[in-house]
This record gives sequence, C-alpha cells and structure tokens, in this order.
Amino acid sequence: MTSSQLEGSGRTVLVTGAAGGLGRSFALGFASRGYRVAVADIAAAGVEETRALLEEAGAEAAWSGVVDVTSPESTTALAAEVAELGGGRIDVLVNNAAIYGTVTRGPLEEIDPAEWDRVMGVNLKGPWLMVRATSPFLGEGSRVVNLSSATIYSGSTHWLHYVASKGGVVALTRAMAKELGPRGINVNVIAPGFTLTEASRGLIEGAESYGVDRGALRRSSQPEDIVGAALFLAGPDSGFVTGQTIVVDGGRQFI
Repeated sequence: MTSSQLEGSGRTVLVTGAAGGLGRSFALGFASRGYRVAVADIAAAGVEETRALLEEAGAEAAWSGVVDVTSPESTTALAAEVAELGGGRIDVLVNNAAIYGTVTRGPLEEIDPAEWDRVMGVNLKGPWLMVRATSPFLGEGSRVVNLSSATIYSGSTHWLHYVASKGGVVALTRAMAKELGPRGINVNVIAPGFTLTEASRGLIEGAESYGVDRGALRRSSQPEDIVGAALFLAGPDSGFVTGQTIVVDGGRQFI
C-alpha cells in the first residue's frame, strides 16, 4: 500500500499526553496509517523524543509542542499551531493527557483536596479545554477520541479522585457527541484496562501479572493493544459511531 492509499493520508491528528506510554503508542500507530501527527505534552523532553521516534518511523509529517491542558491560553495556542500544520483543519483529536502514575492512593478520607483538584483539572477539565480550543478547526468528518479507564466499571478502591475523573470523561463525551453531532463531528471514548506502561509499572507492584487472572484473554495488556480502537474511531469505518465507550481490557469487564 502506498502512502497515498493509507487511510490517514492528508489528515492531521493531535495526540496529547504523548511524552510516553499510551500517547506515544497512539502517535506511532497513527503515523503508520499515513496521518500527519502532532504530539503534545507538558513534558518537553519526552514529547520531543516522541517526535524523533515518529521521524525515525518514517512519519509523513511530525510536529511536537508543549501544552498545559488545564490552561485555556496554552490549549488555544496549541490548537492554532496544529491547525496551521493541517491547512486550517484538525481531523482527529486524541485526548490522552492525564494524571495517573503519580496519583496518591489511599482511603477517600485521606485524599488531599488539592490533589483532587489537580486530577480533575487534567483528567476532566483538560479534555473539555482541548475540544474547546480545537472546535474552530474541527469540521465535517473530524473525530474526537477521549480516554477514560475501565476502572470506572470495577470501582477500584483507594483512588477515588482518579476513578471519578475518568467516569466524568464518559459523561463529558456523551454530551459533546450530542452538541457536536450536528456539525458532523464524532466523539467517542476508549476505556483501557490496566495496561503495562511505565506509569503502571511504577504504580502497582507486580504490574506484569496484575489482573491477568480476571481476563478472558489471559495475558497482560500492552500499549499497542489499545491503538487499534483509536484507529477505528478515527477512521472511515466508524462514521456512524458516536457517544460510545469502547472497553479494551482483554475481557476483564463486560458491560
């Protein structure tokens, strides 16, 4: 298949939280389908490394920038720069940025209210601000893919603020789908299960085997396992899918 035949040829995708983990895997996956890929993160060195990896992988176009997704000014500036890369349009927005690996786990009575606000700011306010900022550049056929977590279905204990923020992403997505649908814009959610990223390994002891015995597919989830759902939601085969949540967890949760 030539570059011109790839489904993403001529389309621009923006991936936030792309300094590593799932975000980096998403970026490389979209590049493999011929998309122009813009990656952003608050971690400048990490996102620059992702851009370099995209170039090594032969991405048609790769761009990187720094963004604070809790800042209206930062998200607005980022959206304008990426739209320029795409000739005035953003075709796909993947809202992956989140506080996860650094979440302090403990009983609900011990959650620091300041940390609660930080988690909600990045994980829930962030996707709203990113869609708000990119809205002028989204058009008929554009796609928004938000990242939630399968933990909202299991109700995992001792990180109530994280679970609540990711539950909010599902509600946010449904409302966005209704609001943006008349413009021909699809908005959906991916809810990954526990996935072996650098952050996950630092968060839970024995991460490699964590939860494997609870899945229908008895193996751990790799970042690459989540990429296919994002490509589907961004591509032509999901044109009539919006407001939906796709759980990718190897069959640990059935909803």
